[in-house]
Amino acid sequence: MARYIAQLIIAGSQVIGRAFARALKQEIEASQQAAQRLGNAKTRTERVTNQKLGLTLDEAKQILNISKLTKEEIEEKYSSLFKANEKTSIYLQSKIVRAKERLDHELNNTSTKGKVKEDIQSDGTT
Repeated sequence: MARYIAQLIIAGSQVIGRAFARALKQEIEASQQAAQRLGNAKTRTERVTNQKLGLTLDEAKQILNISKLTKEEIEEKYSSLFKANEKTSIYLQSKIVRAKERLDHELNNTSTKGKVKEDIQSDGTT
C-alpha cells in the first residue's frame, strides 16, 4: 500500500513539474515577443515613445505603407486609408490614427533635432 502511495506522489510531482516547466517556457517566449514588439529601441526615449504611443516607427510605417517620412506622404496615405475604412472598421481607423500620431511625433522630433543642430552650427560651438 505504501508503495502505491509513493508511486502516486512521484507521478503527481512529475505532472506538476512538467506543467510548471511548460508555463515557464511560455512566459519566457511571451517576454521575448513583447521585447521584440517594442521594436528593440536603442535609446530610452525610443522605448518610452513606443510604449506611450503603442506603436513602433516600423509598425506605423507598415500600417500607412510609407517609405519616406514626409508630411505630404503621411497626410495622403492617412486620408485615403481613413476614408476607405470609414464604413467598415472603427478598429482599423484607430490603428490608422495611432500610426499617423506616431509618424507625426517622429517627424516633429527629427525636425526639432535638425533645428538644434543648425543653431549649434550657427553659434560656432560644437
